[in-house]
Amino acid sequence: MTATTSSPAVTGTSSGVGANAPRPDGTVKVRGEFAYSSDLWHEDMLWGATLRSPHPYARITGVEIGEALAVPGVYAVLTHEDVPGLNRYGLEHADQPVLADDVVRYQGEPVALVAADHPETARRAMKRIKVSYEVLEPVTDSEAAVDGVGASLHEGGNVVRHVRIRRGSAEAAADVVVSGVYEVGMQDQAFLGPESGLAVPDAEGGVDLYVATQWLHVDQQQIVAALGLTTDKVRLTLGGVGGAFGGREDLSMQVHACLLALHTAKPVKMVYNREESFYGHVHRHPAKMYYEHGATSDGRLVYVRARLFLDGGAYASSTGAVVANAATLGVGPYTVDNVAVDCWGTYTNNPPCGAMRGFGAVQAAFAYESQMDKLAVACGLDPVDLRIRNAMAEGSVMPTGQVVDSAAPVAELLERLRARPLPGQRAFDLRHLPGGVSNTTHGEGVVRGVGYAVGIKNVCFSEGFDDYSTARVRLQLVGGEPAATVHTAACEVGQGLVTVMQQIVRTELGVERVTVLPMDTSIGNGGSTSASRQSYVTGGAVQAACAAVRARLLEGSALPARTRVLGGKLLDASGAVVGDLASVLETASFDETVEWRHRPTTALDPETGQGTAHVQYAFAAHRAVVDVDVELGLVKVVALDCAQDVGKALNPDAVLGQIQGGSAQGLGLAVMEEIQVVDGQVRNPSFTDYLIPTVLDMPPMWIDVLERPDPNAPYGLRGVGEPPTISSTPAIAAAIRAATGLALERVPVRPEHITRT
Repeated sequence: MTATTSSPAVTGTSSGVGANAPRPDGTVKVRGEFAYSSDLWHEDMLWGATLRSPHPYARITGVEIGEALAVPGVYAVLTHEDVPGLNRYGLEHADQPVLADDVVRYQGEPVALVAADHPETARRAMKRIKVSYEVLEPVTDSEAAVDGVGASLHEGGNVVRHVRIRRGSAEAAADVVVSGVYEVGMQDQAFLGPESGLAVPDAEGGVDLYVATQWLHVDQQQIVAALGLTTDKVRLTLGGVGGAFGGREDLSMQVHACLLALHTAKPVKMVYNREESFYGHVHRHPAKMYYEHGATSDGRLVYVRARLFLDGGAYASSTGAVVANAATLGVGPYTVDNVAVDCWGTYTNNPPCGAMRGFGAVQAAFAYESQMDKLAVACGLDPVDLRIRNAMAEGSVMPTGQVVDSAAPVAELLERLRARPLPGQRAFDLRHLPGGVSNTTHGEGVVRGVGYAVGIKNVCFSEGFDDYSTARVRLQLVGGEPAATVHTAACEVGQGLVTVMQQIVRTELGVERVTVLPMDTSIGNGGSTSASRQSYVTGGAVQAACAAVRARLLEGSALPARTRVLGGKLLDASGAVVGDLASVLETASFDETVEWRHRPTTALDPETGQGTAHVQYAFAAHRAVVDVDVELGLVKVVALDCAQDVGKALNPDAVLGQIQGGSAQGLGLAVMEEIQVVDGQVRNPSFTDYLIPTVLDMPPMWIDVLERPDPNAPYGLRGVGEPPTISSTPAIAAAIRAATGLALERVPVRPEHITRT
């Protein structure tokens, strides 16, 4: 991998903002010493297990728990009748039962809980619970659900949300018209650490929950409602998180463990196995999308018309927000005056779908980028030239009417990729051919293809959501040395937030010794670790808290406001040393808490979809090179180069890691990752049959990191984590098309799609 950046790092200390500061958790993770939530332990704890529905849609006619309770070592068997508060929860709508009462709406829905003194005892007892079902005909087609076909799964029908975007003329005509129908399969977040946590009851009827999650305070709100307790009685602390990617934004075992702990008055640990994990969290929305692009004969876009159907599964989760993203970003990073986009999210009896890296933009990007390739052929243009001809730039207007008011270097990203030399033919090695060491080919029938794609993603929460984060920073003397502590509820899920917070404090307060306290609900909300928002919003909160600490320190020291702190020294505007930080801290410490918000957004107009819906836009582009065995349908991604604007690389190495990781997930969706669902039944809930890329599947990556600051963001940064997932999938699909000459309007591309005549 090669990386370049376009501006030097300037930091307050050697490991401040812009430096490749090491991760404090890096070494222990590599050594296998890091404590994940599944490693939690408590003396005298019980183990919890969940009984789940085998049917995608059925009426519960009876539940018998007597045999399960009789199993030696069992302490509790709970059903919906044992939920003391509201038997409903949900991120946007409280529509999902804690434990199913009268109906199950998807295969894997929790029906009952068991607590026992050993995990195997809990599982044996779980199998003795007898549930009688009246099986019903499931609703499984999202488009049909919009049309009202099948049973109404929730009050009000099966449409969770419909977003309309209308701009320009509905009658616009074009010289060249291309259309297509595109599909994206159901992708899993496939985090390696399964859902897990430990609930510990207290003597006053409350409970402490240690859990791997993405949003402590929203978990707390939902748990409180279900338990019928006050907020002070339910305290959450973040456990070690083994990946997330959106799959931990919804509740899984949180309420269940707390229910069992309170019922038994004992600590209860729950850990899902891999199969249960597939049933126990939301997935990426599968999509079916109808697109029509019209352009002038020289390739300038005149109009885009699209209808998108996203399958939200049995419960709403974050479907409403995903639909809005797919609709508002559904034209891509291109300027077009006339737009008509309709996007629906629906209820079905398929597995619930919600947040996953890219959040609606992934599905739309596969469709609009496939259309751009098709349009390039129809206009007789190079696909990169067509994209550059229509590329957004700063000042462009989105289909929602929002002006892009910071850098949008779409054309530059594409030009940089195209300028890179293409990989040469490698020396003969089975590892470098489709099929690898399986010896399926020696190169005969292998064709190379090259494809490009570019994507757009919003950063932070949108549509008027009150998006903020809270940070507390304390500056004091510890062992004679100036030191700072940071406390937030913003979840570290592996992305490197702890490191970034330390870097910000070092830059703002000029101290090297920075401790990040455990994330918990004893401090104000940090928001979700999603939407590529934590460096922006929690970073902004930490920066603001540091500024407040520095202001108090200078005020107490009677120093000018422009005095800086660097390396433990106080410097005036000219850089001269005017004091020593340790001396000031001998008589005082400084502690400030700040609740920080980004600039406001507005709701979309319900009829036209117009509005300033998003805080910031981020852009990434990929060039994929693939070798395809057209006889066997096997694909080897030879190169996957990326150019991305990050505004400011707070930690360049971490930025590269995010781009690599996001690209790997995009590769997975392009050629291998899909949860197979037939009639509402999951056919492959394991890593045996649900395939994710390994180190052998990932090609070398040349990564070009641009730094075009956003003046509205802390340090000018731009969210990094999601954009590479968006453009990598369509780039690989485009390269396979180039190699095979096939339309390939669905991902993941499977061997039968290539070999089918």
